[in-house]
Amino acid sequence: QVQLVASGGGLVQAGGSLRLSCAASGRTFRNYAVGWFRQAPGKERVFVAAIRWSGGSAAYEDSLKGRFTISRDNAKNTVYLQMNSLKPDDTAVYYCAALVGWGPPWTLYDYWGQGTQVTVSS
Repeated sequence: QVQLVASGGGLVQAGGSLRLSCAASGRTFRNYAVGWFRQAPGKERVFVAAIRWSGGSAAYEDSLKGRFTISRDNAKNTVYLQMNSLKPDDTAVYYCAALVGWGPPWTLYDYWGQGTQVTVSS
Protein backbone atom coordinates (compact mmCIF):
# COMPACT_ATOMS: atom_id res chain seq x y z
CA GLN A 1 0.00 0.00 0.00
CA VAL A 2 1.05 3.56 -0.71
CA GLN A 3 -0.37 6.65 0.94
CA LEU A 4 -0.06 10.10 -0.60
CA VAL A 5 -1.05 13.29 1.18
CA ALA A 6 -1.17 16.47 -0.87
CA SER A 7 -1.06 19.88 0.76
CA GLY A 8 -0.10 23.49 0.17
CA GLY A 9 -2.98 24.74 -1.92
CA GLY A 10 -4.70 28.04 -1.29
CA LEU A 11 -5.85 31.32 -2.72
CA VAL A 12 -3.26 33.45 -4.49
CA GLN A 13 -3.36 36.45 -6.76
CA ALA A 14 -2.32 36.20 -10.39
CA GLY A 15 1.45 36.42 -10.67
CA GLY A 16 1.97 34.85 -7.27
CA SER A 17 3.52 31.55 -6.26
CA LEU A 18 2.59 28.44 -4.33
CA ARG A 19 4.44 25.30 -3.40
CA LEU A 20 2.50 22.09 -3.17
CA SER A 21 3.73 19.09 -1.22
CA CYS A 22 2.99 15.40 -1.64
CA ALA A 23 4.07 13.31 1.33
CA ALA A 24 4.45 9.62 0.51
CA SER A 25 4.45 6.64 2.81
CA GLY A 26 4.03 2.90 2.69
CA ARG A 27 6.28 -0.05 2.05
CA THR A 28 6.45 0.26 -1.70
CA PHE A 29 6.13 3.96 -2.47
CA ARG A 30 9.68 4.16 -3.85
CA ASN A 31 8.69 1.66 -6.53
CA TYR A 32 6.62 4.40 -8.15
CA ALA A 33 7.38 7.72 -9.72
CA VAL A 34 5.20 10.56 -8.44
CA GLY A 35 3.10 12.66 -10.73
CA TRP A 36 1.13 15.84 -10.24
CA PHE A 37 -2.18 16.22 -12.04
CA ARG A 38 -4.82 18.90 -11.95
CA GLN A 39 -8.52 19.09 -12.60
CA ALA A 40 -10.22 22.37 -13.32
CA PRO A 41 -13.99 22.75 -12.84
CA GLY A 42 -15.86 20.96 -15.59
CA LYS A 43 -12.69 19.59 -17.17
CA GLU A 44 -10.80 16.33 -17.19
CA ARG A 45 -7.87 15.62 -14.94
CA VAL A 46 -4.63 16.35 -16.79
CA PHE A 47 -0.96 15.70 -16.31
CA VAL A 48 1.22 18.45 -14.85
CA ALA A 49 4.62 17.01 -13.95
CA ALA A 50 6.34 13.85 -12.74
CA ILE A 51 9.55 12.86 -10.99
CA ARG A 52 11.35 9.70 -9.98
CA TRP A 53 12.72 9.06 -6.50
CA SER A 54 16.18 8.39 -7.88
CA GLY A 55 18.12 9.83 -10.75
CA GLY A 56 17.41 13.12 -12.45
CA SER A 57 14.31 12.25 -14.40
CA ALA A 58 11.57 14.84 -14.37
CA ALA A 59 8.87 15.58 -16.89
CA TYR A 60 6.43 18.41 -17.48
CA GLU A 61 3.39 19.22 -19.49
CA ASP A 62 4.92 21.37 -22.21
CA SER A 63 2.87 24.50 -21.58
CA LEU A 64 3.93 24.58 -17.92
CA LYS A 65 7.67 24.36 -18.42
CA GLY A 66 9.42 27.40 -17.03
CA ARG A 67 6.67 28.23 -14.55
CA PHE A 68 6.32 24.97 -12.65
CA THR A 69 9.16 22.98 -11.10
CA ILE A 70 8.89 19.53 -9.57
CA SER A 71 11.41 18.38 -7.00
CA ARG A 72 11.78 15.84 -4.23
CA ASP A 73 13.28 15.48 -0.78
CA ASN A 74 14.12 11.82 -0.32
CA ALA A 75 14.84 12.28 3.38
CA LYS A 76 11.30 13.60 3.90
CA ASN A 77 9.67 11.26 1.35
CA THR A 78 8.07 14.33 -0.15
CA VAL A 79 7.63 15.60 -3.68
CA TYR A 80 7.08 19.30 -4.28
CA LEU A 81 5.52 21.32 -7.05
CA GLN A 82 6.71 24.91 -7.12
CA MET A 83 4.30 27.03 -9.13
CA ASN A 84 5.33 30.54 -10.15
CA SER A 85 3.71 33.29 -12.18
CA LEU A 86 0.34 31.75 -11.49
CA LYS A 87 -2.58 32.55 -13.75
CA PRO A 88 -6.33 32.25 -13.22
CA ASP A 89 -6.26 29.32 -15.67
CA ASP A 90 -4.12 27.42 -13.15
CA THR A 91 -7.11 27.26 -10.82
CA ALA A 92 -7.82 23.59 -10.19
CA VAL A 93 -7.67 20.80 -7.68
CA TYR A 94 -4.14 19.42 -7.75
CA TYR A 95 -3.56 15.74 -7.08
CA CYS A 96 -0.44 13.67 -6.68
CA ALA A 97 -0.34 10.08 -7.83
CA ALA A 98 1.90 7.05 -7.70
CA LEU A 99 2.66 6.37 -11.33
CA VAL A 100 3.05 2.98 -12.93
CA GLY A 101 5.90 3.21 -15.36
CA TRP A 102 7.34 6.36 -16.84
CA GLY A 103 6.33 8.35 -19.88
CA PRO A 104 3.32 9.77 -21.68
CA PRO A 105 0.39 9.59 -21.77
CA TRP A 106 0.78 9.41 -17.96
CA THR A 107 -2.45 7.48 -17.53
CA LEU A 108 -1.25 4.55 -15.45
CA TYR A 109 -1.29 5.01 -11.70
CA ASP A 110 -2.04 2.91 -8.68
CA TYR A 111 -2.64 5.43 -5.92
CA TRP A 112 -3.92 8.97 -5.56
CA GLY A 113 -3.62 11.62 -2.92
CA GLN A 114 -6.72 13.50 -1.82
CA GLY A 115 -6.15 16.69 -3.80
CA THR A 116 -5.48 20.26 -2.77
CA GLN A 117 -7.36 23.27 -4.11
CA VAL A 118 -5.45 26.04 -5.86
CA THR A 119 -7.37 29.19 -6.67
CA VAL A 120 -5.75 32.02 -8.59
CA SER A 121 -7.61 35.31 -8.56
CA SER A 122 -7.26 37.90 -11.31
